[in-house]
Amino acid sequence: MLPMRVAIFTRVIKQADIGCFELVMATLKEHKLDVTVYAPCKEQLQELIPTLGEVDTFQNRQELLDQNVRYLVTLGGDGTILQAVTLVHNTEIPIAGINLGRLGFLAGIEYSQIKTAIEMLVKGSYYIDKRSLLHVESEGTLFTDAPYALNDVTLHKRDTSSMVTIHAHINGEYLNSYWADGIIIATPTGSTGYSLSCGGPIVFPGSGNFVITPVAPHNLNVRPIVISDSSVISLQIEGRASNYLCTLDSRNETITTEHRIAIRQADFRVSLIRLQPRTFMSTIRTKLSWGTDSRNS
Repeated sequence: MLPMRVAIFTRVIKQADIGCFELVMATLKEHKLDVTVYAPCKEQLQELIPTLGEVDTFQNRQELLDQNVRYLVTLGGDGTILQAVTLVHNTEIPIAGINLGRLGFLAGIEYSQIKTAIEMLVKGSYYIDKRSLLHVESEGTLFTDAPYALNDVTLHKRDTSSMVTIHAHINGEYLNSYWADGIIIATPTGSTGYSLSCGGPIVFPGSGNFVITPVAPHNLNVRPIVISDSSVISLQIEGRASNYLCTLDSRNETITTEHRIAIRQADFRVSLIRLQPRTFMSTIRTKLSWGTDSRNS
């Protein structure tokens, strides 16, 4: 029987986080787990952690599959998980996020839980949260490598202070022309991100919905709306500029008024590891400080 192989992924290695990396590596070694590291980070890790030695590396989804990776562990914040999703894609490799950032809605494993978390991976004692994604279709070569997003898809003005007009249809029927700085199409996972900061609602994972949230709308009677995730949303942007911005999570590309963009639910879901008994309700209570009163502190 082959030993369990764990992939380590991070984007930026900070000096302050070296202790966390060392603890993760030592604990994986203690449990006799094989380790493969995201290739662009290997050299920096070996420089900062002299005891690391030689390790296998991976760069893409195919190499994760070829190396029979069982789990992918991210070290960073929610943005690190969003980028890791482009590597995992539809492989069904579960992602365990160790939080080195701030809020950490997705990266729910704190430093003090690292040893326990790895022990639970070895024992298979954890929950899997299946999260839906958005899939973007457009003419040309827009996001050809990874046309999907775990959090949100946005259209936004780029080179001008003038607002834009975004024409939106749902399942072919005209919805509205948004006069705004932009528009956000969010999954339930993304409802606690950019959409929330623009006044959108918090949507529970698994609720079967998408959220459409305008960014700084000119008409005050325009509000965020919640629609079924079986819907197809069509968008076209119009304005005075020649270029605009389309983003998928932390990635972006330039678009023009010629682009017609269709957004639907992706045909696969991403698996996020959750340590029991933490739930979405306990997460939002903790991260958003619900139920606390600073007057009593």
